[in-house]
Amino acid sequence: MPRILVLRTVLAALTILFGPPAMASMELARKYSCVSCHAPDRKLVGPAYRDIAARYRDQTEAVARLAEKVRNGGSGGWGRMVMPPMTKVPDADRKALVEWILSTR
Repeated sequence: MPRILVLRTVLAALTILFGPPAMASMELARKYSCVSCHAPDRKLVGPAYRDIAARYRDQTEAVARLAEKVRNGGSGGWGRMVMPPMTKVPDADRKALVEWILSTR
């Protein structure tokens, strides 16, 4: 019995250390305050998630390009409003967020 407990503990630790990046969802968007400027289905300060997904739907480099835009900020793609850089969002979360946004319809 103790061996099984040790094995389960080791497997749980490995899952935590080497598991997949954070699953993106509205919860992750809230965590990083994305929802202050973006909504799923309507323009707020910035474009709606569905509009972003529609614009970049067929672009193979969209995830990398948008992840960089989130990190560095930018302007001009959706009007005059400036998107501030989000440098404190970890790379894995930033990529997961972009993939989630691009999956919205």
